[in-house]
Amino acid sequence: MRLDERVTAHRVIDEAGRLRVLAVLRATYQREKRWVIDPETQFPPDDLVRDNVSWFVVDVRSRPIGVRVRPAGVVRVLYDPPLAAYAAYGFAPIDPAIRIEEMIGDCKIAEIGRFAVVPRYRRRLVVAAALMRAAAAETISRGYTHYLTDVFEDDPHSPYGFHTRVMGFHPVATHDVGELHCASRRITMVLDLKAAYQRLKRRGNWMFRYLTSQWDDALHQRLAI
Repeated sequence: MRLDERVTAHRVIDEAGRLRVLAVLRATYQREKRWVIDPETQFPPDDLVRDNVSWFVVDVRSRPIGVRVRPAGVVRVLYDPPLAAYAAYGFAPIDPAIRIEEMIGDCKIAEIGRFAVVPRYRRRLVVAAALMRAAAAETISRGYTHYLTDVFEDDPHSPYGFHTRVMGFHPVATHDVGELHCASRRITMVLDLKAAYQRLKRRGNWMFRYLTSQWDDALHQRLAI
């Protein structure tokens, strides 16, 4: 059985799912990166009942299927992120044609972040793709048009390459401070979901087929025109 057949991603809706997310954050953000002191602060229990935040976890089943399930990666989507928090970061624009503050006010923005994959699965592109598939399907179904994210400039495991080369994120600004305890400069990037959909569709590669394999016609039509 191929790895992609053993990988499943879904939105976290209960305490059992929250504990799987915390296991990933504990292994990565706390022990490996030392970006947080307590991973519980990243995913408090109240997040389970908030309608403006969604956490997704990807699980990998061992061979033979069903013997063991390991949480392999997580991502968080925050809908309508607060403009004041971003303004306080003090953006240094990379692309002067794009003003972050204005874009957040004019578009339906969702922040995608807290992306983490445990070390043993980092070379498995399907793990990151599964997280993006689950998150994007919900984001688009809720009528949001753009993703906003930050990555660390000096992090050797940064998703920068995946975000830019595969998904099509566009770097627009940098800033030096944020919520996580990391001295590295942050690179703020934006993804136009409709433009990304159309670009991936033109390429016609496995990534487009994988990301949209569980979509219904209504979801495709949101981005096709």
